[in-house]
Amino acid sequence: MELKGIITAMVTPMDKQQKINYHATRQLINHLIDSGVNGIFILGTNGEFHLLTREEKLEFAEAVIEEVNKRVPVFIGTGGNGTEEVIELSKEMEKIGADALSIITPYFITPSQNEVIKHYEKIADSVSLPILLYNIPGRTGMTLEPETVAELAKVDNILGIKDSSGKFENIKNYIDITKNEKFSVLAGTDSLILKTLMSGGKGAIAATSNMVPDVVVSIYQNWLKGNIESAQKAQEDLKPLRSTFKYGTLPSVLKKAVELYSGIQVGPPRLPAVEPTGKVLEKIREMVEFYKKQI
Repeated sequence: MELKGIITAMVTPMDKQQKINYHATRQLINHLIDSGVNGIFILGTNGEFHLLTREEKLEFAEAVIEEVNKRVPVFIGTGGNGTEEVIELSKEMEKIGADALSIITPYFITPSQNEVIKHYEKIADSVSLPILLYNIPGRTGMTLEPETVAELAKVDNILGIKDSSGKFENIKNYIDITKNEKFSVLAGTDSLILKTLMSGGKGAIAATSNMVPDVVVSIYQNWLKGNIESAQKAQEDLKPLRSTFKYGTLPSVLKKAVELYSGIQVGPPRLPAVEPTGKVLEKIREMVEFYKKQI
């Protein structure tokens, strides 16, 4: 399995009672696939994995896998702090039909690079699914060093990394050090999609594609065809959406934007994050209107 293209870091739709909204989940999945995304990634940062119970994760994953019905690969986040905890959840996701796993580094504590290598090696040995490493130091407090990634790239079923550090230098280092391996480096920062592709990366796991999948997909498709000017324009077109993220607790702004733009009722974030109101809501409305008129 080659990890490539635009994979949507899908939000987890909720209803007003804070329960998962399966009707909206099905609507969103079909909208994304119809828009040409190359994969669906659930239970990541924008999917609020840290706020869902193990039972909710399994039930949600099963519903997503069923609805996707093998039209595109389904990537599932199974990361956690304890190695055995991650192994247990990963095995369950493999049983229900996941195509690949995304595993965030441990958080709260900061393991050494040697410890995190052993963590990933033990997980990889416990499942046969492809594994995507997930580096997001701003949320976890630790960074996967390039040498660590190079070591893990030698493991048969560790096939790539999503980097959400926001530092292109980090992405470039991962690309350079793994270029002799069958290994994919994917942008996890949506402002760096085209830059990553042009430097040897394979694509992106993009949160912005929840709202404007056609725009994000066009970055990749235009790059494939050599239409760099069009790809650059599509990359620039993501700026207004990304600039609003700072106004609310993740993923509150994105969820409201998806709802206002597509009409799919993905609902509020799970508490303690709350829906945008007042001036923040007005900023989101203005941004959405811009896309409806201009993009």
